[in-house]
Amino acid sequence: MGNRLSKIATRTGDDGTTGLGDGRRVRKNSERIAAIGDVDELNSNLGVLLCENLPENVRAALVAIQHDLFDLGGELCIPGHTMITEQHLAQLDGWLADYNATLPPLKEFILPGGSRAAALAHVCRTVCRRAERAIVALGEHEALNAAPRQYVNRLSDLLFVLARVLNRADGGTDVLWQHDRGAH
Repeated sequence: MGNRLSKIATRTGDDGTTGLGDGRRVRKNSERIAAIGDVDELNSNLGVLLCENLPENVRAALVAIQHDLFDLGGELCIPGHTMITEQHLAQLDGWLADYNATLPPLKEFILPGGSRAAALAHVCRTVCRRAERAIVALGEHEALNAAPRQYVNRLSDLLFVLARVLNRADGGTDVLWQHDRGAH
């Protein structure tokens, strides 16, 4: 990292712009900054999830994902730069396969809930889906590598699976949607 921040309040954004990693300034409401912000929000929500009592293997995966998301934000911040690679995608695929193998098949839709940790994983999943939509929108107007989009797509699947894992780790099960519950 060439330049470390020594001063946080620079006032350079007072005009509604912010700097990209390549030195260009863009409007704070640009699609690129929206995507970066959604990835940052996801990372912050993962930080809240990490405050919970989690199985050590889940904790280790989430910490690694936080680092990946920081890299992903860096890639979005420096147009044309690559930081997310096939190795990142393969790691997500490996975790998905490992955790899915421990779960019973779903026969119904599930609701976000159960344990607090599982509910927080669902919040992370929905923020991840928003980040994915923002990255897709950005990619419709600017050239982007495919890996960041693929990463958040697979990550949202992993967060869904981890919510199920966390419910079981807490001694519970999935909260099933009751499609035949009748009118209320």
